[in-house]
Amino acid sequence: MIYHPKDAFYRRAKREGYRSRAAYKLLELNRRFNIIRRGDRVVDLGAAPGGWLQLVSQLTGKEGKVIGVDIQPIEPFPEQNILLLQEDITSGDSQKKVKELLGSWADCVLSDLSPRLSGIHHADVIRSLELSRSALKIACSLLRPGGNFLVKTFVGEELNTFSLELKKHFRSIQRTRPEATRKGSSEIYFCAKGFQKGEGYGELGDQ
Repeated sequence: MIYHPKDAFYRRAKREGYRSRAAYKLLELNRRFNIIRRGDRVVDLGAAPGGWLQLVSQLTGKEGKVIGVDIQPIEPFPEQNILLLQEDITSGDSQKKVKELLGSWADCVLSDLSPRLSGIHHADVIRSLELSRSALKIACSLLRPGGNFLVKTFVGEELNTFSLELKKHFRSIQRTRPEATRKGSSEIYFCAKGFQKGEGYGELGDQ
């Protein structure tokens, strides 16, 4: 895939002070689906370098709380409502730490997790779906009833199967591709709204 790293969204992110051009993907998706509101408690999985965290901090306001989790270190922010956790989110201990930082259930869980790309499309799709399923399990352990979940994955044969898995836990599912997605990328986002707790996803650490 050939793309220009310093495209219009990259230049806009630099001009407006966002750490990543990905902030504009989330901005568009939130305008369309209204998944994040003022005062919300939001968890961002795979948060480095922090472009989404900056935007969510603005959307939730000082009444909200934003937890950014990544196995990679994230440079701290001046915003008081952003808390950072350098952990492997798939571990039970890290999920308990997230819940402790939140102080209650989350209103929204975001996942922009991406595998290390091998260049072999089928292998990359499989790994992406594995991460998406891990994010779904985590979301189901953190979300309050009625909460929202936004997750990135890659287009592949199992996309419909994953969509059905989401429908088991959420009242509405929509999939889309934001304008800021790089040309040639096969990534796609699922917006799942109205979490319904069911069997198989209990308290943190039960998975």
